[in-house]
Amino acid sequence: MSSKRLYLKFVEKNVIGKIDLYWDHAPVTTKTIWEALAKPITIEAMHGAYSGPEIMMGLPESAQTFDPRAIPNENQTVIPAVGELLWYYQAPNFFKGMPEEFWEIGMFYGEGGRTFGPTGWIPCNYFGRVTEGLEEIAACCRSIRREGVKMVEIGRLG
Repeated sequence: MSSKRLYLKFVEKNVIGKIDLYWDHAPVTTKTIWEALAKPITIEAMHGAYSGPEIMMGLPESAQTFDPRAIPNENQTVIPAVGELLWYYQAPNFFKGMPEEFWEIGMFYGEGGRTFGPTGWIPCNYFGRVTEGLEEIAACCRSIRREGVKMVEIGRLG
């Protein structure tokens, strides 16, 4: 296992989760996200609409340092484990009536999560898992459902 890890922090509450990365199972996705996070990013996290216990975070333009279409399908599933993080790219006009492009990091904080969208099941690449601080992170994620978006920071640990 590599010593290279990430963190996810809820800024307002200073709650931090530590993320082990799937260097062996999703090497291209993991390396790409690692390189994109050379500098920590602070972004809004919102709750998923179709996916169950998931928060979604758009990768800001400052971290969009790669061609998202160059990431191969790897370590995909539609039924993630609790604490897992995904990478998802949606090209412009992928869905009818949705011209937006999405660069998304998602994190599942509870049982029953699934990558399901308006057109059905959407396999995603899974590149890591919160292995420390998950209970506290999950409580912050649940608060998004009641209170709305929260600011999070994602960066390299150490």
